[in-house]
Amino acid sequence: MTPTTAALPKTQSANASDRPSRLPLADIIGRHKAGEPVGIYSVCSAHPTVVQAAFVQAAADDSQVLIEATSNQVDQFGGYTGLNPAQFRDLLFGIADECGFDRDRIILGGDHLGPNRWQHQPADQAMANAEVLVASYVEAGYSKIHLDCSMSCADDPAVLSDEVVADRSARLLAVAEGAARRIGTDGPLYVIGTEVPVPGGAHETLSHLDPTPPDRARRTIDAHRKAFAARALEHVWPRIIALVVQPGVEFDHLRVVDYQRSATTELRHVLDSEPNLVFEAHSTDYQRPAQLRELVEDHWAILKVGPGLTFAMREALFALARIETELIPAPSRSHLIEVVERRMLTEPAHWRGYYEGDPITQRTARRYSYSDRLRYYWAEPEIDAARRQLLANLDQVGIPLPLISQFLPGQYDRIRARLLQPTAQALVIDRVRDALRPYARACMPTTDESRDLTTGAADE
Repeated sequence: MTPTTAALPKTQSANASDRPSRLPLADIIGRHKAGEPVGIYSVCSAHPTVVQAAFVQAAADDSQVLIEATSNQVDQFGGYTGLNPAQFRDLLFGIADECGFDRDRIILGGDHLGPNRWQHQPADQAMANAEVLVASYVEAGYSKIHLDCSMSCADDPAVLSDEVVADRSARLLAVAEGAARRIGTDGPLYVIGTEVPVPGGAHETLSHLDPTPPDRARRTIDAHRKAFAARALEHVWPRIIALVVQPGVEFDHLRVVDYQRSATTELRHVLDSEPNLVFEAHSTDYQRPAQLRELVEDHWAILKVGPGLTFAMREALFALARIETELIPAPSRSHLIEVVERRMLTEPAHWRGYYEGDPITQRTARRYSYSDRLRYYWAEPEIDAARRQLLANLDQVGIPLPLISQFLPGQYDRIRARLLQPTAQALVIDRVRDALRPYARACMPTTDESRDLTTGAADE
């Protein structure tokens, strides 16, 4: 599953270590609460190429990198990646070691940890599984834990009260704190609350999305504070660093709902009296750079991005597949796009309930939709083998610059400026970084864009 990795850039500016970007998560939150418009973005992807791109970007910025696994991706039984929390951690560390990226600069997070994976079970059984899930994340060294008990289980009403959600979150908080004590570490930092709609992009077509009402956000904070106190966990509250609310950003298969800061004027003040809390924004994929910057300035100091990164990776791989048809005889081609299509039709479980319409509409969505259901298929052996063959074919023959200009013009510009090598994997990594660069600039306003373009890029 892991692609061939390259060493990270070696060159850094003389005062890189003095830059405010290379700070632990709690310090970043503290600086934001002190009035600095800084934040951190969270990479929510298990694909090794995306992870490598995140390390390359963090090396260029001399920053920490926050990588989170969701309860769908990684759990004690393997999740859809087949990895438990310790195995996912080891995958990340292995890629970091191959790249020369310091493990100490990796912040591990667990997202939507709760009964999500077991909603079909009665609540007691689902919560028992959730307790094991949370403990396994903490014991594996994950230091940012999102407690999310907002989903209804088999014997629950359709909508849970704030009090029930908060009580279940407090139950998991006690488990997490116990796990931290067992392994002899300080307790994690926590995130509470949930987002609307579901993780990974909306299922339905969207044209507008209302931000969370301020009173609802206040009720969430109050309910959790009381539930934690009821279990004698008041002392943990300073480590509750973020509240997930909806700032009015989302994407569906074909549309992106952009952030409108005028709609969050009242919501932004909910945390004024909370010295340790910022907002966390989910589904920020595909927001424009200006809107990402506004989100950070408006106290969404943690920005989550996931499908947008595998979307960029798919763009690069499909572009390379088009180049391959120009350079490689048909019998020797990877036929990556055809292999992907065949496997998605053979195993439709990850997309059939999401993509509607006639066959052409469905095919277009399978390949190109913002929701990027294709991301669930990259680890399949046949598809991964085709990807590897594609990269090897192109590296063997070399990619003429005019073809890079035709299919990957942004990367062409960097190659012409002697900032990027024209190898197949380097092109893919750099295209994923195109999706990460706006986040880096939004979260770290001191980031020098010219430095991001020049720092050792030719060594990738």
